[in-house]
Amino acid sequence: MSVAIDTTSAGSGSVSLSADDVRQTERVAASVAAASPGLVDDPAWIGAARRGWDELPASLRHALRGFRRDSGPTGTLLLRGLPVRDPALPPTPVVNGSVQREATVPAALLMSIACGLGDPTSFASEKSGALVQDVVPVPGREDFQGNAGSVLLSFHNENAFHPHRPDFVLLICLRADHDGLAGLRTACVRTVLPLLSSGAREVLGSPQFVTAPPPSFGAGAGDATTPHPVLSGAPDDPDLRVDLAATEPLGPRAADALSELAELFDRTAQTFRLLPQDLVIVDNRVTVHGRTAFQPRYDGRDRWLQRTFVCADLRRSRAWRPGDGHVLTG
Repeated sequence: MSVAIDTTSAGSGSVSLSADDVRQTERVAASVAAASPGLVDDPAWIGAARRGWDELPASLRHALRGFRRDSGPTGTLLLRGLPVRDPALPPTPVVNGSVQREATVPAALLMSIACGLGDPTSFASEKSGALVQDVVPVPGREDFQGNAGSVLLSFHNENAFHPHRPDFVLLICLRADHDGLAGLRTACVRTVLPLLSSGAREVLGSPQFVTAPPPSFGAGAGDATTPHPVLSGAPDDPDLRVDLAATEPLGPRAADALSELAELFDRTAQTFRLLPQDLVIVDNRVTVHGRTAFQPRYDGRDRWLQRTFVCADLRRSRAWRPGDGHVLTG
């Protein structure tokens, strides 16, 4: 029985695995998780994850390869029913900057799928360069515009300031929030573009914006970018580069255009209320994401996602990666 692919629900693609494919995926993930040396960031273990991709169900691999080539009108793909539910899951971390260093089944799934979409990457200045990172609410960081916060998180391309920002962002749900309020929000330039006024489209396509590093990179992350456009590339299918909390317009026309874009993000956004066993992939080149507000309780059962970044062409960032590794420095 093959994977069922639904591209009509909420306008986004979703994949539900058959029972046979779930069992095969579980075997592959368990095998990768058990591979030596059992450390997510170790090159040998990453090699095991890369080989694990080849062993995943063929229909799942076909769906993911299709998404890599064309991420569709919303630039998102939701995988449901993955074998990651674990009754022995430890308490949700509450430490700022927490990451997953030891190999687990969820980390194995994230990394194997990442290896099929391209290559997993991270940034030395963010989350200590870990390839699998925890996205959890942290006490005292409620108002933080980043993964540690719990207030409304504004729309952004991941690491929009960086010349080698990820092509894809993978988020797997280990534990939902208590009240079912936390929602991953996404908005795609392919949906927004026909709604933009011609004047705003022209301004957004010109270098009238600068973007600062996000707070997760720390105070020493450097200055804002040189002026850049928000929309670039093919006029009928542009790339998107913006962070509504960190991108500053240079002048009143740019400010008006950015406000129009932000309003359209809100108008066209879709919301994913992720459950355990869900994994969503966001095409960071054309889609922004954010999160609705929620109320953490800090009782060990709060919302817990894990995150991995992917670059489709790792070679482009070679000068930034010492020893041809997966972590970008500088």
